[in-house]
Order: sequence, then C-alpha cells, then structure tokens
Amino acid sequence: MATYQYQYGRVTWTNIISPTQEDVAALREAYPFIHPLHLEDLLSRIERPKIDEDEDYLLIVLHFPWWDAEKNLSRASEVDIFIGRGFIVTVHDGILKPLLRIEQRCKEDEEERENLLGQGANHTMYVIIDQLVDYIFPILRKIDSQISEIEEDMFTRDTRSIIQEIAIVRRDVIALRRIIRAQVPVMENLETTESAIIHDELEEYFGDIVDHLHKARDIVDEDVEIIAGLADTADTLASHRINEVMRILTVISVTMLPLTLVSSIYGMNIKLPLGNHPNAIVIISGIMIFITASLLGYFRYRNWL
Repeated sequence: MATYQYQYGRVTWTNIISPTQEDVAALREAYPFIHPLHLEDLLSRIERPKIDEDEDYLLIVLHFPWWDAEKNLSRASEVDIFIGRGFIVTVHDGILKPLLRIEQRCKEDEEERENLLGQGANHTMYVIIDQLVDYIFPILRKIDSQISEIEEDMFTRDTRSIIQEIAIVRRDVIALRRIIRAQVPVMENLETTESAIIHDELEEYFGDIVDHLHKARDIVDEDVEIIAGLADTADTLASHRINEVMRILTVISVTMLPLTLVSSIYGMNIKLPLGNHPNAIVIISGIMIFITASLLGYFRYRNWL
C-alpha cells in the first residue's frame, strides 16, 4: 500500500504499511540476501511472534494490541522487523499509533530523524519496540477503569447489564493476555541473543523492555483474577435475586392452594354445608380470608417473608 524510506548517516529505515506483492518485490530487490520464505511471511495474514536469525539479518515478528472500538475488543496487530548492518525494515498494517507517530516525526523533523537513526539500526529498533510496548499500558489502564466502574455499580445496577459488561471486559482481558504473553519469550530471547547484528551495549535496554512486558503481563493476569471474582459475585447476586423471586412466587402459590380447594369444593353441584344459607358467600369468603391471613402469619413467623 505504501513504502516510506528515511536515511541518516549510514542507517536506512524502510517503513512498509500494508505490503503488497509490489512492495515485497521492491524489498527483495533492495535486499537480495533476505530469504524468500521470510519475504513470503510478510504477506501472510498473521504470523506467530518469533525471532529468525540469518547471517546478515534478524527477522523479528511481534504482536501489539490495538483497541477495536466497533467490536469493544483489543486485537493483535503484527509488526515484522528486519534488522541488519545499517538498515532496518518495519512492516505493519498501519493501525498502531505509536509507529505512525514515529514515522510522522521522522518525516517532518530532521532532528527527530537524527535522534532515531543517528545511533545505529539497533537503537532505532529499540526505540520503535519500546514505544510500542509502552502503548500497551494505556490500554491496560482503560481495562482497570472499566473494572473499577463494574465494582462500584455491582450492587446498584441491574444484574443483567452488569453481567454483560463483565463478559465484554473478560473477553478483552483474555485477548490482551494472549497477545502480551506471546511477546515475553521473544523479547527475552532478543535480550540474550548472541547475534552479531545486536550490539552488546543494548542488552540492558532490551532488558528494560522485558521488564515492562513482565509488568504488563502481571497486570493483565491480575485483571483476569479480578474479573473472574466479579463474575462469581455477579452470578451469586443473580442467583440470590432469582431465589427471592421464586420464594415470592412459592408463597403466592401456597397461599392460593387452599383457596382454590375451597372454591373448587363449593363449585361442585352437590349439597354442601352452608349451601342454602343466605349469607353463605360472606361466611365462605371470611373463611378464605382467615386461611390466607393464617398462612401469611405463619410464613412471617418462620421468617419466610
């Protein structure tokens, strides 16, 4: 779809957004030593996070979350990074805002381009990955805010809406955990790799990125436990309210049962006590009211009401 290239000193950054066959062909021409299978990976829908090491370059595949407002869900966006001596290539779908902001600043500001590319391709890769990792935390804060709102409204709002919100947040948290967990071993491998492409002095910097990913993983794991507890609480509240409704309906049914029996008996076409009494309806109604009052009094005595 679009290819942008920036150069400062001996470092060239090629940024490809939504690659096409033509983009891949141009990349093959510019860097003929890149393996054809790695170039084919650029056109696949999604690759698992990984590091592939070659003599002249590294291929790093990473996933980062982005918020899909239409689906109310965090989705994974893939970033493929080729890094070698004096060059770095990033391939992505143009959704991740940090990467777009880096590219925009590099395009508009010579000083920003110098800061990004002036210290070598390794430093450029570190800056890009670091800002993409940092972008995870606003998404996690949004999740924490949603969980806090659910906790505050748990006992005051309609149970159905609370259960629906819990289900949406739980789905989002699970998606985030799946994305974040897959990045941790890749970054740990990048931190400890002995490839000649990665400079030893950057090991501490990549270690900082690993620490941030561990922190993000711990946060999302904690969110999973919290949302599971909230779901159990919501289920308990829903069950309690269902039991309350069932108790009221049971009381009504039990109260109506003797009244139905009396009315059924006096509805039969046979000779019955008080059948010819002029005030039979008043007396029978009084009996029915007495039965009802007695049952309700008994229920109240047993704390069933």
